[in-house]
Amino acid sequence: MIDRALKVSKERSFFLFGARGTGKSTLLRQVFPKPEATLWIDLLDPEQESRFALHPESLSAVLDEELKQKTPKPWVVIDEIQKVPALLGIVHQYIRAKKFRFALTGSSARKLKRAQADMLAGRASLFELFPLNHLELQSGFSLEKALQWGTLPEAWELSPEECRRYLRSYCQVYLKEEVISEQLVRKVQPFRNFLELAAIQNGQIINYSKFARDCGVDENTIVTYFEILSDTLLGFEIPPFHLSVRKRQRKNPKFYLFDLGVTRTLANRLDETLVPRTSAYGFIFEHFVILEIYRLIRTRELDWKMTYLNTKDNKEIDLIVEKKAHSRVAIEIKSTDRVDEAEVHSFERLAKDIPNAKLLLLSQDRTPQKYGEVSCLHWKEGIEKIFSNEL
Repeated sequence: MIDRALKVSKERSFFLFGARGTGKSTLLRQVFPKPEATLWIDLLDPEQESRFALHPESLSAVLDEELKQKTPKPWVVIDEIQKVPALLGIVHQYIRAKKFRFALTGSSARKLKRAQADMLAGRASLFELFPLNHLELQSGFSLEKALQWGTLPEAWELSPEECRRYLRSYCQVYLKEEVISEQLVRKVQPFRNFLELAAIQNGQIINYSKFARDCGVDENTIVTYFEILSDTLLGFEIPPFHLSVRKRQRKNPKFYLFDLGVTRTLANRLDETLVPRTSAYGFIFEHFVILEIYRLIRTRELDWKMTYLNTKDNKEIDLIVEKKAHSRVAIEIKSTDRVDEAEVHSFERLAKDIPNAKLLLLSQDRTPQKYGEVSCLHWKEGIEKIFSNEL
């Protein structure tokens, strides 16, 4: 069993959000392994969902009955709480009375907010779970496998043929149908078109007007679609870098989907062979490294910002990690296994526009090198250094 890096609270109630299939229930069964200490309510069970949706107050009866036991269970797990947002009002009452602690999982904070659900007024911590990262997989990690199939826990354990079926089912049933059934969107076809286009344009600066034309909706709807993906943890935005927050908001962000396998499936590229030293391989390797850094920042609950730099003449720095106001790491990502010195110097010249920045080029070259102010490291060593006190 894979040991997940996320360490949830064992002292106070919490929400655990994450896209379907990231392993929320599995993680909680590791955290709460003793059945006699945990009351489980699974809202993915149609019978339980129907019961509590029709009569949310019946949760009080269940909890009161538990309190009558000689040794009542101290923890209550409610899986996929967004299925019945009305339960949160009851949960809040029992937290305030200090009768139980709750672990509440969900794949959509957006639905809870839209339902004006009681978000427990700070009485519950918030955690997020993502697909597996290379540190969690340890010696079992394979870069080629991660680039081809992504790192959703179930997909990682499957044969290539079964993984292909799993990812296609995931994208069809969950991303397209369940997001719609959760009433996060109303019109089916434009959203399906949007998902495919978002996958094809993954990691590029968002052109809202082009998305709107291609999907047959207005720009405000496209903005809403991207918000849905962010709120359901199916992706995230990276804004442009600028010292002025006002100017930073004037340029469009980039958007990255949360898993490589899902991205390739939505873009209808799952069967394409990834060939090193091609532009397609370079794009997906860049996506992979950015995902790894993003997941570690969020999992470790670091208050760091991720931005990118794009100049007027279309020169670009892939990623800037802002640790503090005067501590930044500018990162260039190359899929090559041999660093090109000319590219390093080009990156160094461009990075002069970023004050107080350490410069790091990450690649598959295993030989550490230093050109001017740029440290060139293998991507694993580089990521380790980003999260150390050395940068």
